[in-house]
Amino acid sequence: MYYKYVSIENHEEYAVEHLAFCKALGLKGRILVAEEGINGTVSGTVEQTDEYIRVMHSDPRFSDMEFKIDEHEGHAFKKMFVRPRDEIVTLRLEEDINPNDKTGEYLSPEEFYEQLQRDDVIVLDARNDYEYAIGHFRGAINPKVDAFRELPQWVRENLSEHKDKKILAYCTGGIRCEKFTGFLLEEGFKDVAQLHGGIVMYGKDENVQGDLFDGKCYVFDERISVPINQKEEIIVASCYYCGQKEDRYVNCANPDCNLQHVCCEECEVKYNRSCSDECRQHPKNRYKRELQQSS
Repeated sequence: MYYKYVSIENHEEYAVEHLAFCKALGLKGRILVAEEGINGTVSGTVEQTDEYIRVMHSDPRFSDMEFKIDEHEGHAFKKMFVRPRDEIVTLRLEEDINPNDKTGEYLSPEEFYEQLQRDDVIVLDARNDYEYAIGHFRGAINPKVDAFRELPQWVRENLSEHKDKKILAYCTGGIRCEKFTGFLLEEGFKDVAQLHGGIVMYGKDENVQGDLFDGKCYVFDERISVPINQKEEIIVASCYYCGQKEDRYVNCANPDCNLQHVCCEECEVKYNRSCSDECRQHPKNRYKRELQQSS
């Protein structure tokens, strides 16, 4: 997982060339490229990913780019995608913000941990509702947005009277907060900080060990979620069907629905991994096809 806000000329052409490069290495993953920078996650062998990092660091534009590395038994993606975009995270502000010019104060995991425990700060989750549902920092506000681009409107409607309060923002890897905290400063918030490296790096820090993060961190690959808190395991989500504590996400077996929902293993079998009776009876139901293929 990595990102870098940096000018990329002819980004569409770069995306085509970069896709060919990644495929030649044997990588799989998802990378977004825009004029404002690059944002991606790739998976491969140690040798493949080491070579990718080496080549990226040899490019002056990405020489100081940070890579967040996780071990995994196999590929975290099914295919390799490199797509040109207008933004590397979709915020769609009326006037765009360059994080290299304006962004919130960076806090290390240790500094963020200390400030989390203050009673005079507002801790704001800059992710989507379904990400918050399976894991978040203790006491963090959930804006309950379905997409990142909805966050500015939520701020204007709910936080405008708190511009003198200190805001602590966080997201998965840090990229959303880079631009979001700049937006908060533009809106007149006076004291804005962000967790540098996001939840992922917070969980890797040897000193805090993920403390005060409850549940798991949602990630946008085949793993779906990863553990963060190394000190204690706390489950914050509940099974969509039976309500028991659970942090396991599945997609509805109806491909026309594909609703991602929390589901325990028992209910997955009982309800055919389908979120409704209609989806259970759908002719394209993948769960039923899997059972037929295995029998």
